[in-house]
Formats: sequence, C-alpha cells, structure tokens
Amino acid sequence: MTEDTDDGWRGDLRRILSAWIYILAAAVLAIGAWATGAATGYAVTLFVLLFLLVVFRQLPEEADRTAISPAPVIAGPPADPLPLILGSLDALDMPIFVLNAASELIAGNQEADRVFGAPPIGLHVSTRWRSPGILDMIRETIETGEPNQIEHSERLPSERVYIVRVAPVRSGEAETTPYFLLSFRDISELRRLDRMRSDFVANASHELRTPLASLRGFIETMQGPARDDAKAKERFLAIMLDQANRMSRLVDDLLSLSRLELKAHLPPDRKVELAPILGHVRDSLAPLAADLGVEIRLDLPDEKVEVMGERDELVQVFENLIENACKYGQDGKVVEVSLRRDVGGATEVSVRDHGPGIPGEHVPRLTERFYRVNVEDSRSKKGTGLGLAIVKHILTRHRARLIVKSALGSGSEFTVRF
Repeated sequence: MTEDTDDGWRGDLRRILSAWIYILAAAVLAIGAWATGAATGYAVTLFVLLFLLVVFRQLPEEADRTAISPAPVIAGPPADPLPLILGSLDALDMPIFVLNAASELIAGNQEADRVFGAPPIGLHVSTRWRSPGILDMIRETIETGEPNQIEHSERLPSERVYIVRVAPVRSGEAETTPYFLLSFRDISELRRLDRMRSDFVANASHELRTPLASLRGFIETMQGPARDDAKAKERFLAIMLDQANRMSRLVDDLLSLSRLELKAHLPPDRKVELAPILGHVRDSLAPLAADLGVEIRLDLPDEKVEVMGERDELVQVFENLIENACKYGQDGKVVEVSLRRDVGGATEVSVRDHGPGIPGEHVPRLTERFYRVNVEDSRSKKGTGLGLAIVKHILTRHRARLIVKSALGSGSEFTVRF
C-alpha cells in the first residue's frame, strides 16, 4: 500500500516536472514583472498563480486518462445474415430460393413466388423438386461448399428450360448459420431459337437437296442412256428448268427473310394508300387466277385509307396472301379481298377463300418457316414454305398483326390488321 502511494506522488511529481518549460516561463514572467518595478509580493503572487495553473493543467489530464480505460469486449453471437439476404433477393429478376444446411426451404424471393408459387417453407427441397439431378447437386454443394449447376426442364404448367445453380452464401463469420441460394435462370427462349435455327438449316438443306438431286439425275441420264433421245432431252430439260426455278424461288425467299430480319427494328416512316396496292396485286395475279379458274373480287371503300408502311413490302404481303387463296382455295372459285377501317381506328385487309379450309391444329404454325399443311400439295403448287413467314416478318416491322380464321369445309380468312 505504501509503495502504491509512493508511486502515486512520484508520478505526479514527474508529470509536473515534465512541464518545466511552462514553470520556467512563469518564473521569467514573475522576474520580468519585478524587474520593471512591480512589487516583490506581486511578482511572487504572479509566479505562484502561474505555477498552480501548470499543476492543475497536468494533473486532471492524467486523471482522465487513467479513468477512461477501454471497455472489455464481450463476445456475443454472430449476426444472422438471413434478413440481409432476403432484402437483396427481391431486387433480382430471377427465381431464387434460400436453403439451409439440411436442404430445407427457408424462403424465396418475389420472382420465385410468381414463377413457382409460394415455397413450402420449412420442408425439404424434395417436396417441391423431385429431380434427382437437382437433389444430387444440392447435396454435393452442401457437403463440399462448392457451387454447382445443371440444366433442368419443367413440363407444367408450360414447358420451360432453366439453368439451376446452387451456391453457398459466403460470410466473414465462421460460426454463422450456413445458407445456400438455389437460383433458376430461364433459357427457354434461347433453346427455342437454337431449335428454330437447327430446323431452319435442316429444312433449307432438304429443300435445296431435292431439286439438286433431280438436276444431277437428269444430267447423268442425258449424258448416258438418253444421249441420243431428243424427246427425252426435251422432257428432261423442262423438268430441270422447273427444278432450277424452284431453287431460285427458294433462294429469293431466303434472301428476303434475311433482309427483313436486318431491318425488323426500323418501322416505316411514310404513309401509303392501300386501295391502289390491292388493285395492283389483283391485276398482277389476274393471269394466275384465270388459269386456276378463280375470280378475285375487291371490296374497297370510297374514302382514302392510308397506313404507315413501305409499298413494295406491302405488295409482297398481299401477293402472298391472295396467291395462296387462289392456289389452295381454288375449289371455291372466288377470292374476296376487302379493305375497311373500324370505328376504333384500326385498318383491316381481309383475304377470304371458299376452299376446303385448314385443320385447327395447323393454324398456329402456319407462319413458321418451311411449315406446310400438305407437303406434296404445296410443292405441286410451287410453294417454298416461306411465304407466310415472310408475311409475318413484314407485318412485324409494320407493327401489324396477321389473324387467321379457318374451318374445314368453310374456307379460310387471313386478316391483316394495322
């Protein structure tokens, strides 16, 4: 106890003496005052006051330093990151679920609720997805802590394809509850485009291969057995010309599709009148209609009807529609083309035939490339299978729609609505 007291006053003395510069300054001031004529008592009093000021300035500072000691750090439980995780997931535009280390569903974001419905909270993930691939992937990630992903298809309520990925939530706290994020990235559209591209290449190759094979066969025949047969040569040359024209039409249609796809995002910027376009198309198809025994009837209003469009492309649209009506609806003998403007402002051009009609299951696919209701009938009528696909692309650029109504035995009606 005595040693502690000695250390205390000795420490205070050391702190006071450490401010010797201030004490020396106080002494100089006091001597200066005495030398300039101040009374000795005044000079001594000044020195004492300055000395006490130095003492009080030093002692409280150290006392405060001694009193303020660092508070002991009390280790508490680490913060649960789940609220922060959930708050962040709602901002993402893909379905994401949160799992715990027991593969139980803890929560899902808003997009997950919209796509898959409310998750069965607290239950094992297998109650929602029974895919062995997903379950094995989750189990492996929980065991190893490494992210994994697979491709997964959902059949109901509609066919969708997802890249399913599971990854642990990394946290700086070693003792925090482990969480895992199960995400679903929809790649259905990419797969559909890939399938369409593959189908297109296969169909285009097939369409070109058939006439090429015919040409090669006839050329070999003319070089061999029919070398000196004038009648066979004449007949073969006619067939070869027909096949060459078929390939030419196919290439022209493919080039048209390619050009349309390049400018699909550029809408027309000028107005065109529809009545003269329909009159021009009727006149250009008059020889074909006469050969088929079909009459093309126009029903046009008295007033001028204009739409935003490009004349040549609209001519191609109505040529395709009216030509198809003449070829495939020739049994009805009449093709009716009408132009009207609704009270609401929409403009419609309808092409109606009275032929055999189209089965309902084929109607949604009519505008697909190379899709034919009857392959042999289409080829015999010199169709490429691309006409309605071209129509769809042109109307998409014109911000218009193609509406198809058909029933077996009552003909078909194709309506372009601007």
